[in-house]
Amino acid sequence: MTPGTSERLRRVLAGKLAESTAAPLPAFTPRVVPGRLEVPERATAVVGMRRVGKTTFLHQVRSERVRGGMPPEQVPYVNFEDERLADLAGDHLDLLLQEHGRHLPDSAAGRRVAWFFDEIQVVPGWERFVRRLLDTGRADVFVTGSSAALLSREIATALRGRAWEVPLFPFGFEEALRHQGAEVPTDVALLPDPSRLRLERKFLEWLSVGGFPEVQGVDEGTRRQILTDHVDVAMLRDVIERHRVSNVVGLRWLVRQLLGNAAGLFSVEKFHAALKSQGIAISRDTVHELLAHLEDCFLVRLVWMESRSERQRMVNPRKAYPVDPGLIPVFDRTGRANLGHALESAVLVELHRRRCDVTYVRTPEGHEVDFLARWPDGSSELIQVSADARDPGTANRELRALAEAVAVHPDAGARLLTATQDGLPAEVPDGITAEPAYEWMLA
Repeated sequence: MTPGTSERLRRVLAGKLAESTAAPLPAFTPRVVPGRLEVPERATAVVGMRRVGKTTFLHQVRSERVRGGMPPEQVPYVNFEDERLADLAGDHLDLLLQEHGRHLPDSAAGRRVAWFFDEIQVVPGWERFVRRLLDTGRADVFVTGSSAALLSREIATALRGRAWEVPLFPFGFEEALRHQGAEVPTDVALLPDPSRLRLERKFLEWLSVGGFPEVQGVDEGTRRQILTDHVDVAMLRDVIERHRVSNVVGLRWLVRQLLGNAAGLFSVEKFHAALKSQGIAISRDTVHELLAHLEDCFLVRLVWMESRSERQRMVNPRKAYPVDPGLIPVFDRTGRANLGHALESAVLVELHRRRCDVTYVRTPEGHEVDFLARWPDGSSELIQVSADARDPGTANRELRALAEAVAVHPDAGARLLTATQDGLPAEVPDGITAEPAYEWMLA
């Protein structure tokens, strides 16, 4: 690095540090992130699909640190996606520490610093710098980013056991209410009927609109275009560019299939045969690879069938869900009502938000339960989702499947979730909890 380049980079980094400590923190809707946010001696890697608000979440954590008593100069934020830093490499990052130390007041010298790095993966060798910061014992580090060079999830992997992964998803129902400025009830069960009906209307609207921050409060045409753009960018940057995918036609067919048939069973064999019948050449191995890429970039969530046999898991189809229910009406070409699919997708994402491991269950009698959720505390729960279980036939089918699954998984709780209170079944057997999904989400 020439002296001129070093001095130029130093000035840019100094300016970014000064801006981050002097500028007011941006306004944001507080995100709800269950579980631990930090682990000692590890960097917190905030991961998730593009445009879900990872950068904003960094500012939320900074704001919490400031409210807790840390001065702004001890919570510096640096976004490395800046054309002026195109020459920056890992061995230049010490300039950042030098400039930060130079402008710290004497009273802050030696105190703990929480560093917030956005898009740091664009700097070659950044991992060694972050590990060195952690080794000082006086730094907390938060990192996030999305790029064709390094996917969001791969940031944690690159730190080789020195990262704690925190997933971030589009707004959940509670977050969407807060974003609208609506009151979040502390106990839905105590709401009077008019208030509950208003809450249900907001819930059904959220299932249709989805939780991507940019589409909140916009008209339907604009929303569809924004969501289409989100998907296109994820395909281009996180799949095609990142993995040098050449079969773009096959990828687009796969995305339309997965997002347009939410909560459906997906078979690689059947999809491969369908493309072959359309004259589209693609190998089964390529379909498997594209599926993995789409899940890695958080565009889709795949759920395996519950089984103790790895072979049985592999030969049975997976269930595929979009990362946000708002994507369903954009890609579904059938014109059918999508409430059930949207509700099931939203419940799955909520389980992942709560850091559950999730499978689906097929009972020995051949019936299906949507989810077997294993919670971080080691407990488990069988969850059946039905938009409307008022009809006795529907209720009997859903509750029978739950009862059969409980017989196989006796340590698991059992729950039936519906879209509205009116959609609950008239009678529910002992041992099964039935409630509207919004009540469960806000609990």
